[in-house]
Amino acid sequence: MSRRRQFGSIRRLGSGRYQVSYWHEGCRHVGTTTFASKGDAGAYLATISADLHRGTWTNPTAGRVALSEYADSWLGSRVGLRPRTVELYRRLLDKQILPALGSTRIAELSPSAIRSWHAALAASHPSTAAKAYRLLATIMNTAVADDLVIRSPCRVKGAGVERPAERPIPSIAEVDALAATMPERMAMIVVLAAWCQLRRGEVLGLRRRDVDLLHGVLSIEQTAQHFTDGSIVFGPPKTAAGKRRLVVPPHLTPALATHLDRYVDQGVDALVFTGAKGGPLRPHVLQSAWEAARRRIGRPEIHLHDLRHAGATWAASTGSSTAELMARLGHASPRAALIYQHATDDRDRALAGALSKLASPGEVVQFPASRDTAAR
Repeated sequence: MSRRRQFGSIRRLGSGRYQVSYWHEGCRHVGTTTFASKGDAGAYLATISADLHRGTWTNPTAGRVALSEYADSWLGSRVGLRPRTVELYRRLLDKQILPALGSTRIAELSPSAIRSWHAALAASHPSTAAKAYRLLATIMNTAVADDLVIRSPCRVKGAGVERPAERPIPSIAEVDALAATMPERMAMIVVLAAWCQLRRGEVLGLRRRDVDLLHGVLSIEQTAQHFTDGSIVFGPPKTAAGKRRLVVPPHLTPALATHLDRYVDQGVDALVFTGAKGGPLRPHVLQSAWEAARRRIGRPEIHLHDLRHAGATWAASTGSSTAELMARLGHASPRAALIYQHATDDRDRALAGALSKLASPGEVVQFPASRDTAAR
């Protein structure tokens, strides 16, 4: 028989075990487990009552939804995500997260399961593992905010931090060689990526209206986003800092003018870089030409994005301030800009070491004694 208590009730089942139930916000909740003794059942109700008073109670049935279902709902409810971001999240979910964890109820995801999943993925794809972990942690933090789970199971320290290998920095001579080896209509992509530190999407989004040859200025007003289904979306840069004006190094202006004359239609919205038939330049066409060029100069390990890194390092070596680097690179925070300044600091340290080697072995610089020392 049921017996009412101050909070909740306890009922003895035909099996001899005890079941609890309680009311909260107009809904009756039945315990998801049974207890061997009435005392254990009472203790459980006491913890529920305490959680309600502390505001830490979560609906014990809410977390029964599978991660795959909740993640799909989570992604569908994100407002304002850029299309490329949605595509990335969808790919991480479908390829990395859900195959291993999707069938598990979110309330049953354990820290050990998350740790094992991350370790297995990081062993072969560390950068992808970091991205996937950050996404999963964000989803589970939302589940906590939705009162579906009390605490996120994503507790692997440092799991979301990417530690990419140091990228090669092509020299100015190598950049010149790469540009000379590319098809003529794509040569300026190499030049602008390096000397103006542009991202691929920024280069491919340039229009005639964005190039001011009279004042030697580029306006970064839109980027081209290419998707795996072949579609292209032209839109503003991802951040406000990405929308910027760049002064083109003067030695590039003649070549840029020649490119505009030869390959760009006269309309103000005409793309600066197009395919052979005049349509938007497709990434796979650019990549094919790039791979051939880098093989020809003997640097097959260089990525197209490494040109931007090279140019940023050159800019830092001129003594640019962090704020100046941020403005030129389109960075919203100083973190990335500081990386290039640190690279310059490392180079300066190497130069200091080389200078020290010019001294004769064992040579010590002697300073004349001060008057005070001489007096003593």
